[in-house]
Amino acid sequence: MKFIAITSCTFFAILTMHLFNPGIKQSEQPMKSNIENVKDSVLRHVVLFKFKTGTSAADIEKIEDAFSKLPSKIPEIMAYEWGLNNSPEGLEKGFTHCFFLTFKSEEDRAVYLPHPDHKAFGQILTPHLDDVLVIDYWTN
Repeated sequence: MKFIAITSCTFFAILTMHLFNPGIKQSEQPMKSNIENVKDSVLRHVVLFKFKTGTSAADIEKIEDAFSKLPSKIPEIMAYEWGLNNSPEGLEKGFTHCFFLTFKSEEDRAVYLPHPDHKAFGQILTPHLDDVLVIDYWTN
């Protein structure tokens, strides 16, 4: 008797969920394997900096400020944020700063990379840069 009651409750629960919340039909689901078909996907541009030993706090602040001004100068930057490493794992390998830019398309990124204001920022950064790591990816 318990088995019939549990089975009946489960059946009605599934039926109710389907009737009142049919969800996304299989044909409407975005395809993850072909990035052009993912409607809400954006291009992320992650930049990590490791500064040379002896770089002053004033120089680092100048770099932070210069990078933070790029979104107001380059309209193709859809979103921007940055922060300092605070991971307790000790795996940062000397990288202290993470800058995170978002683009709508590869074409927008292609405008950003050689943009004169981006190049000018590079002139401010380069004398103090020990290493840089850049990773770009499409969101899933």
